[in-house]
Amino acid sequence: MEYRINRRTGDRVSVLGIGSGSMSFAKGIEKQAGIRFLRHAAEQGINYYDLCCGVLDCFDTYAQAHGDIRKSVFYQVHFGTDYATGNYGWTTDCDTIKRNLEREMQLLRTDYIDYGMIHCIDEATDLRKYIDGGAMDFLLEMKKQGVVRHLGLSSHTPDLVHQVLDMDLIDMLLFSVNPGYDYKNGQYAYGEAEQRMPMYRRCEQMGVGISVMKPFAGGQLLDAKTSPYKKALTPYQCLQFALDKPGVLTLVPGITNEAQLETYLGFLHAALEQRDYSVLGEFTPAQLQGKCVYCQHCM
Repeated sequence: MEYRINRRTGDRVSVLGIGSGSMSFAKGIEKQAGIRFLRHAAEQGINYYDLCCGVLDCFDTYAQAHGDIRKSVFYQVHFGTDYATGNYGWTTDCDTIKRNLEREMQLLRTDYIDYGMIHCIDEATDLRKYIDGGAMDFLLEMKKQGVVRHLGLSSHTPDLVHQVLDMDLIDMLLFSVNPGYDYKNGQYAYGEAEQRMPMYRRCEQMGVGISVMKPFAGGQLLDAKTSPYKKALTPYQCLQFALDKPGVLTLVPGITNEAQLETYLGFLHAALEQRDYSVLGEFTPAQLQGKCVYCQHCM
């Protein structure tokens, strides 16, 4: 496994992490498979996990998989999720956030959170609600008490990220980085290419680490039928594209089973030719032709 250091926290983070948005392990055989999968991931050196889970029961799966190695893994937990129905929901309501955090920590069987994330704020109006409604103060109080060790933000919007960076509060940013979104193609492709790269560089300058969600754009980039380029990229090209961006420490795609995990881990041993994404320069969408794709191929 390869590791990178978060300069603000000193944490040694695996470049390959795991996101939990696609996890929906039920009881019985599927649950046990989920436990084995997460345990195997840790045994292979993956130590960073984003816990914006698709279902509430996922937290218990993590507890059973990592209970005896809790101090060896980092959990990125979101202050703004709502699992009142058992499934994922989004909120800025402080009381709801408090209830959910208590339940999540009970299921995780932990007394601390490594990275407490201001969750999925893309608009300035939502950030104002988060602050005025008390959610930000609650998160800061949890950090003061030591329940949360470090602060972070998840967002899809460069301008909003800059607003929070101006506060000098966060140590980690969860952001979607991929060859589609970075060139204005996809559901969450907020901000022009000229806005996104300066944001990555600012994070790097401030020592704020970036954990990357959606490196495959929800799988769209892997299929010629759904790719904005009309040609499929490979998983390893997408992973390398994200890891080459300034400030990026780790990737947290939605890996959910052993087969996907083995393919994912194969990236570490892939030849440079398999990781090379300079081909992007050949089929970047027309409106972006002539603009650098930052593949470093010419250096």
